[in-house]
Amino acid sequence: MSARFEGWYYKHQAGGKSLAVIPGRARDHAFVQIVTNDDSYYVNYPLAAYHRGDTLRIGENSFSRSGVRLDIDCPEVRLFGEVRYGALTSIRGDIMGPFRYVPMECRHGVISMDHGLAGTLTLNGVRIDFTGGRGYIESDSGRSFPGGYTWVQCNAFGTDCSIMAAVARIPFCGIRFWGHIAVVRLDGREYRLATYNGGRIVRAAPGIVELRRGKYRLSIAVDSHEGLRLPAPRSGEMTHTIREAISCPAHFRFTEGERVLFEERSKHASYEYEMEEPLLG
Repeated sequence: MSARFEGWYYKHQAGGKSLAVIPGRARDHAFVQIVTNDDSYYVNYPLAAYHRGDTLRIGENSFSRSGVRLDIDCPEVRLFGEVRYGALTSIRGDIMGPFRYVPMECRHGVISMDHGLAGTLTLNGVRIDFTGGRGYIESDSGRSFPGGYTWVQCNAFGTDCSIMAAVARIPFCGIRFWGHIAVVRLDGREYRLATYNGGRIVRAAPGIVELRRGKYRLSIAVDSHEGLRLPAPRSGEMTHTIREAISCPAHFRFTEGERVLFEERSKHASYEYEMEEPLLG
């Protein structure tokens, strides 16, 4: 097995409750991470329990574009149930753009910006009904997470909008540069701001992301939140640590010149960061 990892991020939110399930594999084992508003859990599996296809299976758990079915029973966590997904909201093309053809330390994928949920999960004896809620799916693969990055995602708005933005320090051909990717899907229309299509980083600091491409500008301010510590990949092994707050307040503003296309504050944004390298700003 090469020193690589791969993982998927399935997020579920409804009624103020949030639960993300992150199935994947590292160099020497498979795993399922569970992240809630207050706790996180990491469950190890042997590589032999990992079966990737149209449906990813790890032990008794299955993950696909149509939903997740979970059955985890170990001393630290008990999680079981099923959540089905409505029609996924895909993006145009690959979020990596032309960089998908280049060897990268970490490749990111966006599978669904937004979709409906139906079903329940029971976590440590507490039943959570996600019916009527919203979901999000993405993926990562490669050798390591970036040495410095920030990521914000939210589709918990009062209007038809979903947003994902990430800024990262990227090693490439012996140098490191700051790159970014962002998608704003608003009223059925997709806007892309990225390093590869002429976008630039105005500011990136703890809790702050400001991006610009031409006349479009995206500004995100996340309320101070320490987040939960999560294992993350380093050279194919889950030996690194990042922080994530799966549900925290944040303010989003998206403009076209002087025209405000979208502005809203959400109580349920997801925010992840790594501070090994200082961010811009």
